[in-house]
Amino acid sequence: MAFIAPSLLSANFLDLQSDCNMLNKSEADWFHLDVMDGRFVPNISFGPMLIDFFRKATTKTCDVHLMIEEPEKYAEAFKKAGADILTVHIEACTHLHRNIQQIKQLGMQAGVALNPHTSVSLLKDVLKDIDVVCLMSVNPGFGGQSFIPQTLQKIQELKKMIVALGATTKIEIDGGVTLENAPSIIAAGADVLVAGNTVFKSANPTATIAALKAL
Repeated sequence: MAFIAPSLLSANFLDLQSDCNMLNKSEADWFHLDVMDGRFVPNISFGPMLIDFFRKATTKTCDVHLMIEEPEKYAEAFKKAGADILTVHIEACTHLHRNIQQIKQLGMQAGVALNPHTSVSLLKDVLKDIDVVCLMSVNPGFGGQSFIPQTLQKIQELKKMIVALGATTKIEIDGGVTLENAPSIIAAGADVLVAGNTVFKSANPTATIAALKAL
């Protein structure tokens, strides 16, 4: 059974309290919070201030995904805001091991995200230090994109690496997750499903979360 992490980027920002209340009552496991800087990705979302509000609105895990350059400059701010998991992009980290150590020393779980073109083989030297690997199954920056099929092979490859190392790293899939493709994503080895539009644009978000959780 996978963890379900609805992406608040797709929520109604004029009524975030209602969406938070819905997620709290639902079977969702994590709040997935996408931070974009307009430099690493061609979009701007929100920063620590909004994370702080989300933290106060839930007791569920706050899974913060930094799609930003120089994430080490802001790690402490996101810890103070209430992040439980802090995920940085391998493509944005010149010294990835140092970034992972910093996140752990601040008392958060460490995640590393990979863009669609980035090989999972680049993680082999740090995989046992990572709590979550977030595989982007769309090009990061905007919601509503279609799942990239090649991601299924990446999940399988990464799962083999994790098992071979005896690691406990979770595989998180972010982008284009639907009720239709979720079974094959889970079968490939995914542990966490990020779902934005699939949840928040559905007629009954709570039921959609329950359906994903039941897969």
